[in-house]
Amino acid sequence: MNHSPGPEGRDQSGHIYWSRGKVSAAQRESLSGHCGCVIWLTGLSGSGKSTIAVELEQKLFQRGRLTYILDGDNIRHGLCSDLGFSPEDRTENIRRIGEVARLFADAGIICIAAFISPYRGDRDLARKIAQPKKFIEVYLNAPLEVCEQRDPKGLYARARAGEIKEFTGVSAPYESPLKPEIELPTNRASVAECMDIILRRLDELMPAP
Repeated sequence: MNHSPGPEGRDQSGHIYWSRGKVSAAQRESLSGHCGCVIWLTGLSGSGKSTIAVELEQKLFQRGRLTYILDGDNIRHGLCSDLGFSPEDRTENIRRIGEVARLFADAGIICIAAFISPYRGDRDLARKIAQPKKFIEVYLNAPLEVCEQRDPKGLYARARAGEIKEFTGVSAPYESPLKPEIELPTNRASVAECMDIILRRLDELMPAP
């Protein structure tokens, strides 16, 4: 079996190497008819990440694209069930998701990652983990007051009452993206309008192979 250093070179342990198969990413893309990539949805709780992710997955599937959603709550049921919401745990949560999302993209799948991911540094790390030009940051830009009014899970009310600690937007910060590939004003644009924006931009950023 051919072993060579992986994306980050040889592992620090000194005896773990990246193993490469005989099927390339280009071959997978040729088979599926499209490129794999990571579409990273970020925004406050209540900004519409899950709604947009589910709708986008369906639209892409209807176009014959292979897609899969990584959702914040779902991931914390399994892969990241051991993590809390401290800054350190949030960073590790996003690092793990970044690694999983990269594997999906490498397999030729359009991976839709829907996470608050409040820290720019963590999102920058997820971008670095992904392969070059295969990370698309989508900022769901809805004001805090709008997200609080929606509060579909009742989380803001609980955070204001002190029942939830380290809650983004209330007792923990959210660092807005500086140069996202796509920005959606979800307090003004409908879901259908958001889909038009995303799909049009994806056609520009990810042309067919």
